[in-house]
Amino acid sequence: MPITLVHEDLPAGLDFPTGMVAIDTETTGLSLTTDRLCLVQVGDGLGNVWLVKYGPHSAYHSPNLVAVLNNPRLTKLFHYARFDLAMLQKHLRLPSIEPFFCTKIASKLARPTEGKHNLRTLCKMFLDVELDKTEQMSNWAAEELTESQQAYAASDVLYLHGLYAKLSELLTQTNRNEFMLAALNYLPTRVLMDLAGLPETDVFSHH
Repeated sequence: MPITLVHEDLPAGLDFPTGMVAIDTETTGLSLTTDRLCLVQVGDGLGNVWLVKYGPHSAYHSPNLVAVLNNPRLTKLFHYARFDLAMLQKHLRLPSIEPFFCTKIASKLARPTEGKHNLRTLCKMFLDVELDKTEQMSNWAAEELTESQQAYAASDVLYLHGLYAKLSELLTQTNRNEFMLAALNYLPTRVLMDLAGLPETDVFSHH
């Protein structure tokens, strides 16, 4: 797979002919308050992946990446969109990122009783692809990324287009498309709640 490592921004003039772009992030941790964005992976669904690396003193000035994220004609594909959207919106100073699709939400709605919904499980189940997760806890703040790190990061977006197709079909078969649309419509609000520091609680609960 062609992997292009760039710094601070995507190259200008990239084309995404499928109308969808796969996006993932790597960070120094899972805190929206204290951790920073280190890497943004971008895949076109045709086997091409760009890795946008940010240094410790980055100003996160990425007009080409922002243009892709802001493009209303491009569906942004994520796996666990909630975290990625929050990190991207915070560091790139975006009020929202739409339209988007989350393969984790789709899996939970289409197969709610079938256990795991992580990317590795879905890739094996639907695409017969075995992901190597050796670098999952890697140091993404490192000044230089190893070839193994780059391959791992790229694999997180390389298969999202394929999963989108499989899970969209399954959502239709299980009559869950309306639930999926409602969940995606609500998620931007949940992301803003996360960024505002509101706790992980069910606001619809009686208690």
